[in-house]
Amino acid sequence: MSPPDRIAALRTQCGGPRDGALLRFSLGSALLDGGDAAAARAELERAVEFDPRYSAAWKALGKACLALHDHDGAAAAWRQGIAVATERGDQQAAKEMAVFLKRLAREG
Repeated sequence: MSPPDRIAALRTQCGGPRDGALLRFSLGSALLDGGDAAAARAELERAVEFDPRYSAAWKALGKACLALHDHDGAAAAWRQGIAVATERGDQQAAKEMAVFLKRLAREG
């Protein structure tokens, strides 16, 4: 399935019985990979609204914010993601987001 077809297929499920954090994360990730950071950010924000404890969605949201040159938004997303990942015992995700924060601080 081509990226635009995948995005379209995911969008058809939004608002339906399968709508939730995983669907919005998948859609946001596909949009981000496709270069539509603004739409990705909106979907990833929905993902963390559905499940505030979804550390992968926080990580991707930070990447979407960074792609939009919103460094404060990226940092906030990653800080929240680190807190969530640490609470859940997801040390790998916490470490990755900590690295992203350090890079952002060096650039910023």
